[in-house]
Amino acid sequence: MNRNDEDIPTTPARVAATPKQAGEAPARRDPWWWVERRVWTEAMLTRLASGESADRVWFTLMDKTYAPANLQSAFDQVWRNGGSAGADQQTVAHFGRHAEEERQRLHEQLREGAYRPQPVRRAWIPKSGSREKRPLGIPAVRDRIVQGALRHVLEPIFETDFAEHSYGFRPGRGAKDALRCVDTLLKAGHDWVVDADLKSYFDTIPHDRLLALVKERVADGRVLALVESFLRAGVLEEAKGWQPTPRGTPQGGVISPLLANLYLNPLDHQMAQAGWEMVRYADDFVILCRSRAEAQAALEAVRQWVSAAGLTLHPDKTRVVNASQPGGFDFLGYHFERGMKWPRAKSLKKLRVR
Repeated sequence: MNRNDEDIPTTPARVAATPKQAGEAPARRDPWWWVERRVWTEAMLTRLASGESADRVWFTLMDKTYAPANLQSAFDQVWRNGGSAGADQQTVAHFGRHAEEERQRLHEQLREGAYRPQPVRRAWIPKSGSREKRPLGIPAVRDRIVQGALRHVLEPIFETDFAEHSYGFRPGRGAKDALRCVDTLLKAGHDWVVDADLKSYFDTIPHDRLLALVKERVADGRVLALVESFLRAGVLEEAKGWQPTPRGTPQGGVISPLLANLYLNPLDHQMAQAGWEMVRYADDFVILCRSRAEAQAALEAVRQWVSAAGLTLHPDKTRVVNASQPGGFDFLGYHFERGMKWPRAKSLKKLRVR
């Protein structure tokens, strides 16, 4: 069954989902154009923007998560995105036919503390540029809605802390912005590049350390428990059955990109404080330097941070390269070499500068 089935109800009357990536919405003067206004009031945004230490921790957020208007907005986004059914086999279309009672059930379960997420359904999809496959976690429709509602609450809090050079899955930013930044730095003489690759990043994030970062800004115990429940819900794979998830946040989860950005945020700021030009899109990042020595020092700092954070750099895919020489490097589907860039899918033999 899919969203084109004849028995699907009419599209939800209120579709208030906000574009999250650059290029999806016109520029706005309001810096909070992307915030879910049925969650964040002007008074809350004023406090958020103040930056005062006393305003950094938020205590009462669960009621905003399960507010009917927030659940409605999250459902609108799930409806618009579509996608496959989760472990319970319920499709977006089926949920939509019973949307009002389903949302009311979620509201009551969250309010009463009875909500429990289902394990995500694991599927394996081709990995770009490789014969390998990567795991994709598909949450149940009901869980995607709750994750969306939770993201509406948490995203503005953490966005105020995120670094300027982080571009992935953030409001008003996208891959093209990251590529433009890399291009600008190369043209300014930052030819030595740390081309880094985090091995199975989304699947290896330590839960305890990730939750500790969430707790730095969120003190609502019920919200913290909800985040943890998504992390520990497990996965359901057809050939293997249910499996626990002691680490990681599944790719495919609505809230996973936010949590993944949060975990790498300390690395972002460490690189910026050291004066290194880092450009990151989710778990894909490069550091552009003016000399080999600077690049080697940056790579060593990354190695130390990654090891302390319980992550792993891919030994064969992490390297220092000189982008002004033959060979270059790939980033976000583009190949950079000798001051030029082009889509990686095209023939490099035909496009290389002689």
